[in-house]
Amino acid sequence: MRVVILAGGLGTRLSEETDLRPKPMVEISGRPILWHIMKIYAHWGFTDFIVLTGYKSHVIKDFFINYYTRYSDITVDMLNNAVELHKTRTEPWKVTMLYTGPDTMTGGRLLRAKDYIGAERFLLTYGDGVSDVPIPSLIRCHEEAGAIATLTAVQPAGRFGGISIDARCMVKDFKEKPKGDGSWINGGFFVMESAIFDYIKNGDDTILEGEPLETLARQGRLNAYRHHGFWKAMDTLRDKNDLKDLWLSGKAPWAVWL
Repeated sequence: MRVVILAGGLGTRLSEETDLRPKPMVEISGRPILWHIMKIYAHWGFTDFIVLTGYKSHVIKDFFINYYTRYSDITVDMLNNAVELHKTRTEPWKVTMLYTGPDTMTGGRLLRAKDYIGAERFLLTYGDGVSDVPIPSLIRCHEEAGAIATLTAVQPAGRFGGISIDARCMVKDFKEKPKGDGSWINGGFFVMESAIFDYIKNGDDTILEGEPLETLARQGRLNAYRHHGFWKAMDTLRDKNDLKDLWLSGKAPWAVWL
């Protein structure tokens, strides 16, 4: 089963980093978050990737084209114009990178991958979010539901401390990082049947989270896998730093491969 990753957006809320690189290439302690996402899937045995690029796509292409030399020990013989690889540090991945345009919407990007996906079921996620979601359980949930698409529903932590105040303006309760308002949101990590392409009707202008998924929901063909574990999207510099701190502390819940 192939893994499709949406990696073409502008990442404007992380402009401190995305002036120079696409958001999926923003690093968490020396490795792009895209690499972390791929490691999650590879841990569960899914190593055939389709990366849908757009903004600054060459940065993603250069990363994978030069992966061998970037993470291997090498000797460069400049006199004889030769490079010798010694100890290699690589991944057993197949990575297809498709340029899907700088302004294409999420549904349009996915539609451009139709010929590469074919009629098979596939996995899909965003290139800026990590989780410890158990992919095999997600797939079983999808199969049991008989849906066209299954999304991973998550309850993100609140950004600020939550408090309850009584009539005397005294704090009755304090929670450092509450679960927001308790509502579930779309956390990506989808399982989809190829029939999803029938719902992408406006080409490049189609927002996947708009008409396609809304129509599936009305038809009772959009399933949700409720994940109570870790999930975090890297939308801002604060998010990036939070993820970095977790990694450096040795307590990165998404690093299921360690």
